[in-house]
Amino acid sequence: MEKDLTKGSVWKVLLKFSLPYLLSCFLQTFYGMVDLYVIGQFNGAASISAVSIGSQVMHMITVVIVGLAMGATVGLGVAVGSRHTERASRIIGNTVTLFALGAAALVVILLLCRDGIILVMSVPSEAVSQTRDYLTICFAGIPFITAYNVISCIYRGMGDSRSPMYFVGVACVLNIALDFLFIGVLHMQAAGAAYGTVISQAASVVFALIYLKKKQVEGVQNGFRLKKADFRPEKSVLSDILKVGVPVACQDGFIQVSFLVITMIANRRGVDVAAAVGIVEKIISFLFLVPSAMLSSVSAIAAQNRGANLHGRARQTLLYAILISVSFGAVCFVLCQILPGQFVGLFSNEENVCILGAQYLRSYSFDCMMAGIHFCFSGFFCAYGLSGFSFAHNLISVLCVRIPGAYYATVTFPNTLFPMGMAAPAGSAVSSLICVSLFWIFRRKFGLAEGETGQ
Repeated sequence: MEKDLTKGSVWKVLLKFSLPYLLSCFLQTFYGMVDLYVIGQFNGAASISAVSIGSQVMHMITVVIVGLAMGATVGLGVAVGSRHTERASRIIGNTVTLFALGAAALVVILLLCRDGIILVMSVPSEAVSQTRDYLTICFAGIPFITAYNVISCIYRGMGDSRSPMYFVGVACVLNIALDFLFIGVLHMQAAGAAYGTVISQAASVVFALIYLKKKQVEGVQNGFRLKKADFRPEKSVLSDILKVGVPVACQDGFIQVSFLVITMIANRRGVDVAAAVGIVEKIISFLFLVPSAMLSSVSAIAAQNRGANLHGRARQTLLYAILISVSFGAVCFVLCQILPGQFVGLFSNEENVCILGAQYLRSYSFDCMMAGIHFCFSGFFCAYGLSGFSFAHNLISVLCVRIPGAYYATVTFPNTLFPMGMAAPAGSAVSSLICVSLFWIFRRKFGLAEGETGQ
């Protein structure tokens, strides 16, 4: 399953790696949107709010897990690029051990904190019961969600973005079928959406393990083999994984915290506003697929090229990724200005929800262009072991712009959601400026004086 990302056209390597990852993200986000769509077709604003709020909490947990696993992705990328197969084996084994123990602890902690999370989120009273059901079921399924995402990150670190696409494809098909069964036929409301998510993730993990066993045989033939000793915790390996993973997890966590705080602000304005904001967040998460795919692609590709001492190729990967992200974001922005009501209307039949959602989407969509820049830089910084940079610019953005901006807009403009939607792109603009400045200040660390591309 090991693939070399240090040879050939940089443009072609980026596209070949990122497209399967993009499709994986599309499928994962698509079945999350199907949850909201099916709920909206068979239930009212309370159920929509429960699923949108619950899924935001779960998304935050998931991105923190993926952020931590980024340490494994980058470490594997460097090991593969420098042809250190034994090091790669130890990273994989230690990653599995670390996240297995972490997932078990996380289940207990989250279940104990469930009611506190609901209280802090200011969930509308009409949606409290269903939100509790949704979170209880999803928290219990954390081991499956963790396993799926960690396995996928390991594959991408080995240069294989195609296999995770197969895993999420299994989950997507099953989740959609279960949504219609549990929500539409059995009328299980938000709990049905949660059961569909957990069961589909569990199925994808089983499929991934079967697939991994098959690939393991091929790996042995190529000199790559996992041993029992690789799963024994090793301080230096865990340290390297966490050195990259913790700042990325904190960075992604802070971004999600800003989204949750904005959701809390919206929840206090009533169930219609809560539903509208929840729907737009789902739409934006879909539109952010390309920047997210570029972030992960840049981190994996640049890490291998860093390991092979091909810094020029790493920089070219960054520039091409930014070009793709910003171009795609511009198209999304235009569409959101022309058809905002129609997009929101896909998830709700309630007129007031559609009007409020259209206001929020028009302004929020500016972020489709701005976010792509700092997403790509974050992936590049991680590849060079500087994930602290990504954490820093996101922390500044969240604390100084996103949260205070959303709060100020809500207080100053209580009758519209348009100003509130501007907080996110304003924060992204600040992050992008910081990233460009950091890149220039530390340009020698990224091999700017070398200029080699390896082509």
